[in-house]
Amino acid sequence: MANVVTGFFGGLLLGASYPLQAIALFFRRPKLLKYLVVPMIINVILGLLLYVGLLLPGWRALGELAVQLNGWINGLEAGLPSWLYWLSGVAWGVGWLLRSLLVVLLLGMIGFVLAQFGTLLGAPWYGQLSEHIERLRLGQAETVEVGLVRDVGRALGFELKKLVLLLGAGLLFLLLNFLPGLGTGLGAIEGVSVAALVTCLDFLDAPLERRRLRFRRKLQLVMGNAPVMASFSLACLFLLSVPLLNLLMVPVCVAAGTILFCDRLWPRHFSDAAQGKTD
Repeated sequence: MANVVTGFFGGLLLGASYPLQAIALFFRRPKLLKYLVVPMIINVILGLLLYVGLLLPGWRALGELAVQLNGWINGLEAGLPSWLYWLSGVAWGVGWLLRSLLVVLLLGMIGFVLAQFGTLLGAPWYGQLSEHIERLRLGQAETVEVGLVRDVGRALGFELKKLVLLLGAGLLFLLLNFLPGLGTGLGAIEGVSVAALVTCLDFLDAPLERRRLRFRRKLQLVMGNAPVMASFSLACLFLLSVPLLNLLMVPVCVAAGTILFCDRLWPRHFSDAAQGKTD
């Protein structure tokens, strides 16, 4: 039992460390930075569009919500008898917590959208970066050639399947909100979990897609290697939620995903020894 607990928390720490390992790799191998110039330009332009299109309207909506909450709290205070006046402090605390949570969710949503479009638009450069890192870590980089047309079809299929996954999660979120009390909280947890899963798929996709794995197989590899994958994806989501810093974090997370693949997935599922165990 102790070994299980130790392995669980060790996996959490290890998964969250991969973005730091990627940053250290860029310092040790500055030649890798040549793969980042064009994606960085794309991310800056995309980030500016997202901040103007999502952050500013979202911030205004949060301001309007804050005004409504203040009005509700003031009305509550006016109607309370003196011996229940302490409830107004609780209401202020709940209102502050709600506003803070909504700000975090808004920043997280912008980071998630940035990751989706950033990895898609920068895919050619990130693919080269991932392949170079895999050669550094493993001495080789396996690629299964399928032709340009099929390659494009697979890329579109991957995005469509992620979209179906997100739409299903959105429907579940709406259904959970009908549950009294815990529904909203459960829906928020479910939303963060699905966002983390999709983020993990995005940043692990370069080495997995070079091997032309099916979407279901990619899901199995991610789900079957928790908690490392969970902490890795949550760490990436956090980095992508920090304004301005997130413009630099997409390539770092792509590199981190490739390092994670080389350290955790390749020895267990793709090396000659692992292949021999499944034959």
